[in-house]
Amino acid sequence: MSARLAAPAGVAPESFRSLFRAHPAGVTVVCADAGSGPAGFTATSLTSVSIDPPLVSFAIATGSSAWPAVRDAESLTVNFLAAAQHEIATRFATSGIDRFGGPTLWSRLETGEPVLDNAPSFLRAVVTDRIEAGDHHVVLALVVDAETGGDHEPLVYHAGGYCAAAPLE
Repeated sequence: MSARLAAPAGVAPESFRSLFRAHPAGVTVVCADAGSGPAGFTATSLTSVSIDPPLVSFAIATGSSAWPAVRDAESLTVNFLAAAQHEIATRFATSGIDRFGGPTLWSRLETGEPVLDNAPSFLRAVVTDRIEAGDHHVVLALVVDAETGGDHEPLVYHAGGYCAAAPLE
C-alpha cells in the first residue's frame, strides 16, 4: 500500500490568469438546446482530441448560464468565428442578456441544434462525456458533421482582447 502525497495548492489565480492571457487561443461559440431554448457561450478552450474517432473537447464554467443546456443536451454545435466577428464573441461572453436575440442571426440544423448563420465554419457533435474539473466541466464530444465555409482569418483571444491571427512572413 502506498501513501498518497497531498496535492500542492497550485499557483495563485492572478498568476494563472496572467500566464494564459499571454497564450493566444482561437475563438468559438458553443451552442446547445436541451429543450428549454437555445443557449450558447464563447469558448477559447476548444481542442482537437482525436482524429479517429474525431473527438473535440472544451471547458465550460459550472456557473455559466449555458451550463444547464450543455449538461443536458445530447448534441451541440461549435461555431468558428472569423477575425471580424468580435462582436459575436463579446455577445456570447456577456452575462445577463439574450444572446440569441437581435442582432444575432441564427437558425437550427435539421437535427435541431442552434447554429450561428454567419459563422464561416461549424461542427456538430454528440456529447460523449462531461468531466468535472475544478470550477469547470470538460466536455468531450464526437464530431458527426462539419461545415467548412472556406478560408477565413480566425478570431483569436490574446492579452484580454480579440484580434486577428498574424500570418508569419
